[in-house]
Amino acid sequence: MTSSCTSTQLDLTTDRLVLRPWTTDEATAVLADTRSSHWAADFPADGDRVIASLFESHPDWLGAHGHRLVIERDNGLVVGSIGLFWPPTDGTLEIGYGIVESRRGRGYASEATRALTEFALTASGVRTVVASVELSNPASVRVLEKAGFRRWTTEDDSARFRFTGPERHG
Repeated sequence: MTSSCTSTQLDLTTDRLVLRPWTTDEATAVLADTRSSHWAADFPADGDRVIASLFESHPDWLGAHGHRLVIERDNGLVVGSIGLFWPPTDGTLEIGYGIVESRRGRGYASEATRALTEFALTASGVRTVVASVELSNPASVRVLEKAGFRRWTTEDDSARFRFTGPERHG
């Protein structure tokens, strides 16, 4: 899978998806329950509302290495969101994702996770992308495995996965 980034909008494009940074207007619409004709019928999900509510206190999440909407290329519908919890700590960024129920099982989450992870690893100082998942959610575990992440630790009811990029020499 390859991804490309357009210089004008910082969109990441995969075979079936476009990952586009949120706008403040979209976050406001999500929080106000104002429907858009460009949203899947079941967007936003609860996780999308949580992320939208945090943008004010985390403005970096609206930047190039922050959170993005997951959009189907064939029809332009928003079907979820994915994001990096910027800024990195010791070369590590955390990623989170969610696809609305009506679009699950199509491989969108893995496709988006892989594309955003590859993009994250191009940022200066970022060497590793991590994700946490509850073990009671095997579908999310599979998303990370399909995106190339490896289980790193397991404790109690959750597991941590990581994807480490190639060594870069300055």
